[in-house]
Amino acid sequence: MEIRKTGIEGLLVLEPRVFKDPRGYFFESYHREELKQHGVKNEFIQDNQSRSTYGVIRGLHFQNAPHAQTKLVRVTEGTIYDVAVDLRRESPTFGQWFGIELSADNFLQLLIPKGLAHGFSVLSDHATLYYKCDDYYHPQSESGIRFDDPDLEIDWKIDPGKAIISEKDRNLSYIKQLK
Repeated sequence: MEIRKTGIEGLLVLEPRVFKDPRGYFFESYHREELKQHGVKNEFIQDNQSRSTYGVIRGLHFQNAPHAQTKLVRVTEGTIYDVAVDLRRESPTFGQWFGIELSADNFLQLLIPKGLAHGFSVLSDHATLYYKCDDYYHPQSESGIRFDDPDLEIDWKIDPGKAIISEKDRNLSYIKQLK
């Protein structure tokens, strides 16, 4: 597995070795010991899956301490533009974001550490995400920042007129309003 740094501490792009032949393909999507050799020591305890249609923007979501989560995100169907925003005030990259296209065809994964918000837009007709978390979901710890925060200026790679955003996500705070 190739592991690439992104410029935001702890935010990593994972590219598994994919073995293809006329029958299809095979790859290891997760190998704890190999990741440990690269400094990733999270114990993932919950797996989640979501499916969305073109134009959906979900996020930017995170959980507050003590239930903050590290996530390992991959796409099993379709294509998304995946975004992580550094919300760690002590970080030199606080307020910076990183975006990458994840797809069922490119096999890339994004490891999003605690303290970063996560969101994505769906670029294909449908997309299915599968992700591991190192803490359980706790509704009382749930939070987020707005997808359209003017201080972030995220280009979600979709026509804004076709964006589908939940009421909940439209009512999230701006990064300036976080405590």
